[in-house]
Amino acid sequence: MRLSEAGDPARPIKEAEAEDLLRCICFKTGPPRAVGVELEWLVHEKHDPRRRVPADRLTAAHEGARSLPLASAVTVEPGGQLELSSAPAASLMECVDAVAADLRAVRALLDRDGLALTGTGLDPWRAPRRLLREPRYDAMEAYLDRTSPCGRVMMCSSASIQVCLDAGEEEPGPLGLGRRWRLAHLLGAVLTAAFANSPVLEGRTTGWRSTRQAIWAQLDAVRPIAPPLDREPRDAWAAHVLDAPVMVVRPAGDGPWERPRGLTFRRWIRSRAPRPATRADLDYHLTTLFPPVRPRGHLELRMIDAQPGDDGWQVPLAVTAALFDDPEATELAYRTVKPLAERAGPRPAPRNPLWLDAARHGLADPELRGAAAACFGAALEALPRTGASRRVQDAVAGFHERHVLRGRCPADDHPPPSPGKEPRG
Repeated sequence: MRLSEAGDPARPIKEAEAEDLLRCICFKTGPPRAVGVELEWLVHEKHDPRRRVPADRLTAAHEGARSLPLASAVTVEPGGQLELSSAPAASLMECVDAVAADLRAVRALLDRDGLALTGTGLDPWRAPRRLLREPRYDAMEAYLDRTSPCGRVMMCSSASIQVCLDAGEEEPGPLGLGRRWRLAHLLGAVLTAAFANSPVLEGRTTGWRSTRQAIWAQLDAVRPIAPPLDREPRDAWAAHVLDAPVMVVRPAGDGPWERPRGLTFRRWIRSRAPRPATRADLDYHLTTLFPPVRPRGHLELRMIDAQPGDDGWQVPLAVTAALFDDPEATELAYRTVKPLAERAGPRPAPRNPLWLDAARHGLADPELRGAAAACFGAALEALPRTGASRRVQDAVAGFHERHVLRGRCPADDHPPPSPGKEPRG
């Protein structure tokens, strides 16, 4: 549920009301039951993925995908990346089966036009090109350009797997909100390392296993970071949102989109300038924050690079769901990652030493490798209890043996760029 659905979205909002909405609507508690996934894909030429797809063909492919009778919602990212967002599912396999069927239909459609979906955290060949020309993305690009070119790469060249899980129970314990919130921010570094899959940008090796995560961490001073973990989650998130800079003030009609400097949402509410802030403005402001774990009623884990292969996405989805929703697995995972808090230190994710090392080194880091091995072991034991199919269990076991136990991540499977070859397009 969006904040704007809680009453009249055009009515001016008061500070206390905004805090209450952020606490109550962004964290909906109850026994964990639902799971979802959002999959971003790069769209490439099937027989020559280095060649840039013309804009008209890409737009036609997007329109074709939207016309399909899918269970998932289809959206398009600014650079033309295709995103499938599942409906909340009652079980892991319900989610896997529904999204797999949708992907088969989308791939068949694209294949007829000589196109394919590519699972990698960043486009390894081409410079960013923005396909969507909309006021929202014009404003976002201009805002992020104030800091670095990273914003354009994030908008136009990145792809991720976002796992969506219930926030948890109100009471303390393995499935409680506070424990799951902290687990997400520590296990998130392990997931970053295990599934790092973006070592190349614009034809050059970057020195990072997850360059995508490194790019996100540099967007600006506030938007990509997590709130402090030493505070109650609701209070920390509400303060983080209200004290974050406003990216843009949308016009009431067809006027220009204003890009204020130094205006936090809290200050906007108090000053009522350039116009009174509304519930719809708060709803929009939330979409311009990109922390590694974003509460949206449920928890949206945003740190996993897109994965190779038609079904590679199923492994991080299955592992993450098992480690959060199976009580035995979540208890073991929490005991495993809790000591990592000392290494993370006081800085917020993803800018603390733990997260930066995960993005740079992947599972070549011994401590992260050990944590990943223990967590994957717990997930493998839990998956039969969650009703996971033998095929999904085998996929997780294969990834565990091929990568985790060997201290490798998908980034280590990328061939180095050919010397002297420039990206096409």
